[in-house]
Amino acid sequence: MKRIGLIDIDMKNKIMHFLFLSCLKATELIEKKLHFKLTIKEKIQLELHKMMCDACSMYEDQSEIIEEGIKKHLHGTPSENGETEKLKGQIKIKLQEHHH
Repeated sequence: MKRIGLIDIDMKNKIMHFLFLSCLKATELIEKKLHFKLTIKEKIQLELHKMMCDACSMYEDQSEIIEEGIKKHLHGTPSENGETEKLKGQIKIKLQEHHH
């Protein structure tokens, strides 16, 4: 069994696998976090990954903004929903005017 310092290579690989995520796995956890509670292990892994990966940190920020927009749209007050319908109608009229 090969050793690096005090840790054998297999143990090092297990630690690395536990601590470090791929960007794909990190984005999965980011999306999961929006709807479910992450385990302690997942939280640690995600935070460690984001400390090293600006792209995933930005992805998380963007996902949170999108999620807030969706929630606001779906659960908006009737007046907000009415404004949306009014805006949709104006857009349809403009498209019809432009198309004819």
